[in-house]
Amino acid sequence: MVSDAAIATLVFAAVTLSFPCFLYGAWIVIDNDPVTWDVLTSHLTFIVTGLALTTVPLLLWMVPRLFDQLQGAALVHAFLGVQAYAMLLFAGTGIVRIFRAKRRHDLYNDYDEEVLLDEIGGENMQFWRRRLRVGVFGYVFFWLLAYFVGVIRYLSRYALLPF
Repeated sequence: MVSDAAIATLVFAAVTLSFPCFLYGAWIVIDNDPVTWDVLTSHLTFIVTGLALTTVPLLLWMVPRLFDQLQGAALVHAFLGVQAYAMLLFAGTGIVRIFRAKRRHDLYNDYDEEVLLDEIGGENMQFWRRRLRVGVFGYVFFWLLAYFVGVIRYLSRYALLPF
């Protein structure tokens, strides 16, 4: 049977590897203007990979063990993680509206510099774009906080450090 420390180390490695995926996925969108279908799919490949590296260990290892450890740093770690995923859902509501507007006007395949996103999405497009930005920033913020609490928990529990 695989030890708890070995599984924790694999989870730690997977979650740690997700952050470079998030950074590179963000860089792809920031570095490319306009965002075409190829840019979007490349961006999403890295973002979904990062989410999988975080979410699969969460669902298969962290959540089943949560109620046995619901105290102290584990509680803080879980709270921050839930906040991160809540912000991701918040961002997702904006992503869906922006995607629909760009898709409806075929801006992923046939980009037109004359067409402004705020014009094609109706009067609420600025709201949805702001919601996307706040949600993504919130996700990264809470993800980093949860990650650092998780690192402290990992080091104190499995690396036998005295904190």
